[in-house]
Amino acid sequence: MNDNDVLTVCEIKVSYQPKIKASDRPVMQTSQDLYKLFIDKVFDPDTIELKEFFKVALLNSACKLLGVHHLSEGGSCQTIVDIKHIMQAAILANAKDIVLCHNHPSGSLYPSSEDDLVTRKVQEACNIMGFTLMDHLIIASEKYYSYADEGRLL
Repeated sequence: MNDNDVLTVCEIKVSYQPKIKASDRPVMQTSQDLYKLFIDKVFDPDTIELKEFFKVALLNSACKLLGVHHLSEGGSCQTIVDIKHIMQAAILANAKDIVLCHNHPSGSLYPSSEDDLVTRKVQEACNIMGFTLMDHLIIASEKYYSYADEGRLL
């Protein structure tokens, strides 16, 4: 190893390889659209009442779905949310809008103080980095809570 190798900054090679044509991407305009996506295609009905999962939907400027990132999986009443990883996923997907979603295995849709804190921190990060936090959904097998619908996003 050359002594100067230690001083060289590694570079990331940027490559954008969409798997689906833009015209085939579903549009996510309402909390109902998002809930249907998460409950029908993302969350496993066999585990939604078992443990908590945190997912992030990434959208382009036309509210078309770029993909869903599985952020974390936890225990029966919490999971870890690393805001850096949310922002990293949004950058790598070339997203404009971000939607947070997690389940409450208990079926309760009332946001916890931790849910509020995560929402506020992600919204602050989005504001700094030029993303829009479109919504944060808390879901159960038959219903959901939307921060946007409740007027809780700035």
